Amino acid sequence: METIQNKTYDEIQVGDTATLSHVLTKKDIELFAVMSGDVNPAHVDEVYAKSSIFHGIIAHGMYGGSLISTVLGTQLPGPGTIYLSQSLDFKKPVCVGDTLNVSVRVKEKKDKKNIVVLDCKCDNQKGHEVISGEAVVMAPTEKINRPKTILPNVVVQEEDSEWFKQFIEIQQKNKPIKVGIVHPVNVASLGGAIDAAEEGIIEPVLIGPENKIKAAGEEGDIDLSKYEVVGTRH
Repeated sequence: METIQNKTYDEIQVGDTATLSHVLTKKDIELFAVMSGDVNPAHVDEVYAKSSIFHGIIAHGMYGGSLISTVLGTQLPGPGTIYLSQSLDFKKPVCVGDTLNVSVRVKEKKDKKNIVVLDCKCDNQKGHEVISGEAVVMAPTEKINRPKTILPNVVVQEEDSEWFKQFIEIQQKNKPIKVGIVHPVNVASLGGAIDAAEEGIIEPVLIGPENKIKAAGEEGDIDLSKYEVVGTRH
């Protein structure tokens, strides 16, 4: 089993380094936008981004900053680290497909409160520096060695409303499909069927206890007069 361990304050030496390399994907940018709420069109709107000075979508500046945080929290010093401050200078944009090579280097140790100061930077695959800065952390004093947590797989999908809009536009060009709607005895199930009928997607046949279907129609203020109802006991 893969583990994650730290370097304690006493183990850390000035000049120690740690690195991480990551290829930026569109999914990375979308997930960061979802988590941060930052929907600046430079990051999420391809049409706008193509007309910008960068001619395409770029990563959020703090995405690179989050990778620096990853190195500090998982490698140097690692688990038990307390982040105190971080300065960042953003020098070049990072685009989809770029490789971010992240490195941190111990610059100074301060025995009072076990403070460690580190130089931080991110270079791209061409060797150009895209981010630089300095982090100040409180290093752990106890050794920690833990199993590495396996993160869940995240699937990014379009908003349901957009998908349904496209589906409805396609289906409206075709003849409605005759569909048996079984036991639509509440407002949600009955209303969904009638909405689909009004959009021209289906021709519903309502099957179930007629009194319950009609009661759901009255509750939801749904006009059932133009739809076929097949009454059943249950």
